[in-house]
Amino acid sequence: MRYLCFLFLALPLSASDAVSRGFTRLQDAVVRIDVRDVSFDSGVKRFTGGIGSGVILNDDGLILTNAHVASPRSVDISITLASLERVNAKLVGWDHWTDLALLRLDFGEVKRRGLKFTHADLGDSDRLSPGETVYAVGTPYGLTRTVTRGIISNNRQYLEDLSAIDGYETGSFNTWLQTDAAINPGNSGGPLVTEDGKVIGINARGLNGASSLAFAIPINVAKRVVAGLARDGSITRSYLGLVFGPLQDLEKFYSLKQNTGVLINSVDRGSPAAKAGLLPGDILLALDGAAVDGRFPEQLPPIHDLIASKAVGATVKLAVKRGDQTTAYTLVTEKLESHQSEKWVFESWGLTVSNVSRAYAREHQLADANGLLVIGVQNGLPAAVAGLGRNDIITKINNQPVASLDLAKKLYDGFVEKPAPVLVEGEQDHQLFSHVLKPKP
Repeated sequence: MRYLCFLFLALPLSASDAVSRGFTRLQDAVVRIDVRDVSFDSGVKRFTGGIGSGVILNDDGLILTNAHVASPRSVDISITLASLERVNAKLVGWDHWTDLALLRLDFGEVKRRGLKFTHADLGDSDRLSPGETVYAVGTPYGLTRTVTRGIISNNRQYLEDLSAIDGYETGSFNTWLQTDAAINPGNSGGPLVTEDGKVIGINARGLNGASSLAFAIPINVAKRVVAGLARDGSITRSYLGLVFGPLQDLEKFYSLKQNTGVLINSVDRGSPAAKAGLLPGDILLALDGAAVDGRFPEQLPPIHDLIASKAVGATVKLAVKRGDQTTAYTLVTEKLESHQSEKWVFESWGLTVSNVSRAYAREHQLADANGLLVIGVQNGLPAAVAGLGRNDIITKINNQPVASLDLAKKLYDGFVEKPAPVLVEGEQDHQLFSHVLKPKP
């Protein structure tokens, strides 16, 4: 009997047992995320709460979630572990372009309280095929760990129009995993997994008004982002100012063979591409000697990502067709920046501002990206009474140039300590203005 028992213990796990244990381990690595965010709107600071999901990645307590769940706006982040114990966490970094954020558990608190957690195993999203069974795991509507089952409906879905994250762009550099597994509010940031519990995607969004249409960020995209966020807290990408469009059904108009080149749909004003003389309607045939194929919409994000992955300041060689001529261009990449920038509120003035981004400055033909962009004023408070309005650019406060928020914050602190009239100078539609902000009586 003892011999038979020994044989039983030595037998390897069956495939079903291994799958079951892998899935159980995965569930233990899924967390609920409660956040308190600060927002600045019309000269007022507001706090809002939200709930999302996340998945623990390693023994160091790194947690992957969505950028629309946790961001630099999050002033408090609380994690509920599988044990239902709560522990604080901090934002390590976020990347709105891929809708991903990285958090870290408060390890001091974890050790002090003797808390335990496990981490998930990551799969390979490149090996997925339509029809494969997958599970969406998370905390929809704050419910304790919920599992929904579905299939991979499309393993390379192209989404053109995505909701921005607090005004920040997203979705330019990757295709998405489409699934019919139910993803509801609160599922965001949780894992999409295979039957053995391997994470192959991060659940991001459902499609409003549609049934059985949900989308996840492929885990192979997330792996690269996680590495950069863990190292630097942000992802640096390169920019040429080219926006591409698919060539499907257009080849004959450009005298092209099928699967040859990608259409340059538009060129950003003031960008490296614009300065080099590239024009909408040009055809990009090759990048650094490698042929590009942008016949279908699904092929556009990888081409954008190919440029974005270059080092900032790198020299890039393009082969471009215009009419019957093919011309070589040499461009130098710049750092990719969002149209959005850091926001702040000066409550006593009733004024909400942000830094002027380089992208905004180009789009609006500003001389440079110095100054503060007015994005909101509160009626009845000094900024509104003085005549400041949305889209004004503040360049000076009390005769001191304000290239960014830092100096403006110091000048504002002085105003709060000793209220006094403040001279604000700037421009609106390239016209100069001067306004005096007077303290409320």
